[in-house]
Amino acid sequence: MNLFYKKVYDVLKEKNADAVVVSGGANMRYLSGFRGATGYLYISGNRQVLLTDSRYTTMAKAEAEAFEVVEISAAAGYGKLIAGLIEADGAERVGYEDQVMLCADYAALNEAGGRRLNVPLGNSLDLLRCVKTEEELELLAKAEEIGDLAFSHILTVLKPGLTEIEVAAELEYFMKRNGAEELSFPSIVASGENSAMPHAMPGSRKLQNGDFVTMDFGCVYQGYCSDMTRTVMIGKADEKQKAFYNVVLKAQLAALDSLKAGKKGCEVDAVARTIIADAGYGEYFGHGLGHSVGLQIHEWPRLSPNDSTVLVPNMIETVEPGIYLPGVYGVRIEDMVVVTEDGYRNLAHSPKELIEVG
Repeated sequence: MNLFYKKVYDVLKEKNADAVVVSGGANMRYLSGFRGATGYLYISGNRQVLLTDSRYTTMAKAEAEAFEVVEISAAAGYGKLIAGLIEADGAERVGYEDQVMLCADYAALNEAGGRRLNVPLGNSLDLLRCVKTEEELELLAKAEEIGDLAFSHILTVLKPGLTEIEVAAELEYFMKRNGAEELSFPSIVASGENSAMPHAMPGSRKLQNGDFVTMDFGCVYQGYCSDMTRTVMIGKADEKQKAFYNVVLKAQLAALDSLKAGKKGCEVDAVARTIIADAGYGEYFGHGLGHSVGLQIHEWPRLSPNDSTVLVPNMIETVEPGIYLPGVYGVRIEDMVVVTEDGYRNLAHSPKELIEVG
């Protein structure tokens, strides 16, 4: 997917830079198509170069057709080759991804390049990925479809006595068996009091009747991530648990109803946050309402009190309110949606009413 012709040069102009060195894997893939784990892009008005080592040169030539592929060697590593490109271009101001590049790599490259990696780009390159193309939306929808299938499957598996780790393993095996390349992130399966930890790690705790079980999981399909969360009940929920669950569901549905192009991320967040606060649980909803998803699981913009980005069509957002009572239980419900002019298109189709299983 080669989009740099119309996007990267705007960043160079905005930053008054002559060239840019791209080191983040997601941005490398987005701008060049290269999927390899190691390398750099060098982009200027004169050249578009992909630098990598011998493990990836064949792949790079096949995937990054618009780029000149240069293979590093023991004699001429990344620093020397990038310095040569900078010198040949006469580039005095070179942008770099200061939020991604390791300090040690920055020091080595900058020293070799005559200290001309001198324009920190912040998240400027990440922001190029905010609005998804139709091709990207199709891949994201397929990744989320695999998640829906995994949720339907796990409902047939859940029962008292299974450990959280066993549930996570079953979800992950099913997703990979049905087209996933890898996981978007380590799966979260949290039962009982563990469900009060938003990012709990699956452990040896066994599911019991009366447990909420929160499952937050996703997979990667052709490079693009999915993300969904569902909370279910093992056995029968009591009236207090049902009311608790329904506060989260009400907040999630209201936030979805408010979502559309022209809204700010903080405004959508406030809809869910107000409902949860009015129910008396405001202090127990500590994270933002959602985030964008694409080649990475967490992208920009966010739905949070601190993000005033105006949403536009074809942005992706998760909508995932949660309430977490320490030592008791928690509930989170999450969909991944596409922003449209007049609302949203939900890529997740799994049911959200409280499901009692096992």
